[in-house]
Amino acid sequence: MPRPEKVQAVVELQERLRRARGLILADFRGLSVPEMETLREELRKNGVEFRVVKNTLFGIAAQSLQLQGLDAFLQGPTAVAIAYDDPTVPARVMVEFIRQYRKLELKGGLVEGRVVDAAGIRALAELPSRSELVARVVGSIQAPLAGLVGVLRGLQRTLVYVLDQIRSKRAET
Repeated sequence: MPRPEKVQAVVELQERLRRARGLILADFRGLSVPEMETLREELRKNGVEFRVVKNTLFGIAAQSLQLQGLDAFLQGPTAVAIAYDDPTVPARVMVEFIRQYRKLELKGGLVEGRVVDAAGIRALAELPSRSELVARVVGSIQAPLAGLVGVLRGLQRTLVYVLDQIRSKRAET
């Protein structure tokens, strides 16, 4: 018979997993308390929730939501970073943290319903953010239009110069 606090923990994990757009599982062994707080603070600033989870409870919550493939990552001490908006944010923050401290080890994760391994998370961290991608698309749409406007202005300017030349030649004769 499961204890009520464990049942409550599984229910809370299920709710978080249901809302998550991306999550990363990591092995936090070797992190000191100040380093862990630094990581938590950086993730919190970026709208990501970070917590240490029990593997069995996390496995039960994931299995109840039909999230297959995460069991392979539930070995040893596990912390989970959950993103509710942009699934690439925790990957970027955690990979940057690893570059600085070299202590955190990525296990794997879930991005938009797909299971990814540690290499996939590192690749995800290298992708530009959503706002950068939107800016690039807008820029690529805007560039030809700006060129067209420049050409049309040039044609008008040339037409004005030609008409001015014709007017000045007629004035001379």
